[in-house]
Amino acid sequence: MDKKIESTYKQWMAEPDMPANLMRELEAMAGHDDQIEDAFGATLSFGTAGMRGIIGAGLNRMNIYTVRQAAEGLAMLMDQLDPATKQRGVAISFDPRYGSREFAYNAAQVLGAHGIKSFIVDDIRPVPELSFAVRHLHTYAGIMITASHNPKQYNGFKIYGEDGGQMPPKESAIITESAHQANDLFAIKIADISKLREAKLLRVVGEDIDLAYLAEAKKVNIDKDLIDRVGKDLKFVYSPLHGAGKIIGRRALSTAGFKNFEMVTEQTIADPEFPTTPHPNPEYREAFDLAIKQGKQVGADILIETDPDADRLGAAVRQPDGEYKLMTGNQIASVMLNYILQAKQAKGVLPENGIIVKSIVSTELATKIAEHYGVDTKNVLTGFKYIAEQIKQFEESGQHSFQFGFEESYGYLIRPFVRDKDAIQSTMMLAEVAAYYKDRGMTLYDGLQEMYTQYGYFEEETISKLFEGLDGKQKMAAIMDSLRNDPMTEFAGEHVDFIEDFQTAVRTYDDGKTEAIDMPTSNVLKYWLADGSWITIRPSGTEPKVKFYVGVNDQSEAKAKGRLDRYVSAIHKLIEELTK
Repeated sequence: MDKKIESTYKQWMAEPDMPANLMRELEAMAGHDDQIEDAFGATLSFGTAGMRGIIGAGLNRMNIYTVRQAAEGLAMLMDQLDPATKQRGVAISFDPRYGSREFAYNAAQVLGAHGIKSFIVDDIRPVPELSFAVRHLHTYAGIMITASHNPKQYNGFKIYGEDGGQMPPKESAIITESAHQANDLFAIKIADISKLREAKLLRVVGEDIDLAYLAEAKKVNIDKDLIDRVGKDLKFVYSPLHGAGKIIGRRALSTAGFKNFEMVTEQTIADPEFPTTPHPNPEYREAFDLAIKQGKQVGADILIETDPDADRLGAAVRQPDGEYKLMTGNQIASVMLNYILQAKQAKGVLPENGIIVKSIVSTELATKIAEHYGVDTKNVLTGFKYIAEQIKQFEESGQHSFQFGFEESYGYLIRPFVRDKDAIQSTMMLAEVAAYYKDRGMTLYDGLQEMYTQYGYFEEETISKLFEGLDGKQKMAAIMDSLRNDPMTEFAGEHVDFIEDFQTAVRTYDDGKTEAIDMPTSNVLKYWLADGSWITIRPSGTEPKVKFYVGVNDQSEAKAKGRLDRYVSAIHKLIEELTK
């Protein structure tokens, strides 16, 4: 075993104040070098959405010490601010996972030791409400303790900037560097909670933020007459998947005028075990098992689920045979976008300078829809913080009016009073879209088919390759290096027209010509093929995975699916070659 790893492990074993649960884990590692190396051989790092990891003892785990280190990094950044800005403080929220409340309070104690005020929620709240709270309370930053849709073993730490978006790269880099400087995790000072309350450096919030958020959420829906007319008849099932959506999702739907919906009882219980599904992820069919059963019993038009921190939304639509089919994130985004733009146009409220923002790995169907309504499209890197940055720029310049933002990974934003994915807003909007089609004697499935008939058939898929262990990052880096050193000129027999390398910010055409890409740099490669299809490859920012995305379109569903299958097969072969 590496001497440094062994020394760090022994230091943790000797820590007198080590919590009993962590000490039991440390003791169980004794004699298992592989376990010690995995827990101490690397540190959790900030990616596109903060840090995330397995809960447990070690530098490579989520625990009170690694949380304190991350909070210390934020505190050190805030110590450099002018006094008035620093005094604005930090909003803190958490989801129902194991350790979430404890981690949230530990973060507040670290900030409090630096004289920084925290506004901490009284109970679990969704990610979008934390983003809203930062803006509503005018704090300098926000902290969300969550691991999104990961299994129960995980938790995470996300930092938000003063605009309510995830902390921008510049500030995030400073926080990361400051956290690394605080490498003696046991020396990080924490303040006593009771003393922080006495000094008014810790304030509990909750219903006051809920009411303010709901007041803004009332403005999400577009056609109130439609909801009044059809909302009472639209049948749908909603599940918060044991998470924070239960807190405000039901209230938001009722406030909007939807009365005829049911909650999945078992999954409306906030439970960190996620007992009804091992993967509380609304893109997985297994997460919909209970909702489908309940939907069939009541004849629901649509099933809607939000992940445990309520920033992602998944849905299943009823088909002609009465069975339910899961929609992809791209399909959900497209059908909402198509409705939003046509509804605004019909009411005469679609601005001439309208724009949508999407990630570079999301469907091009959205571009085609926006174009149909005279709305521009802006592509950004993966990570909703980049969408938030664009919204801020639009507001400052007045050049564009934000209409919709999304990522294919089931994250959408309708109105920018929140600056992150908002599954509560999305639930309200998708219910309105379903009501729109019901009013026309159609299901949401029919609406999808109508949309494809108008714009063409678009199909997308994401394939992930997992690289666990200490050498995982090196293997991922080697794959990207290999692709850059030996650029693909064809893929599955289709010519590559041009390659976009977002790490060098250069677009290279097949004739050798190049041009600059106006985006921040990121380790991403995108290949545009002669038939209009595209392939994108990027390492995940929060998980040990390399992700391969593919998007195709054609005039018929059969042709589009056939082309997609051919490229997916080619991607699997490419993965085999790259990982030999």
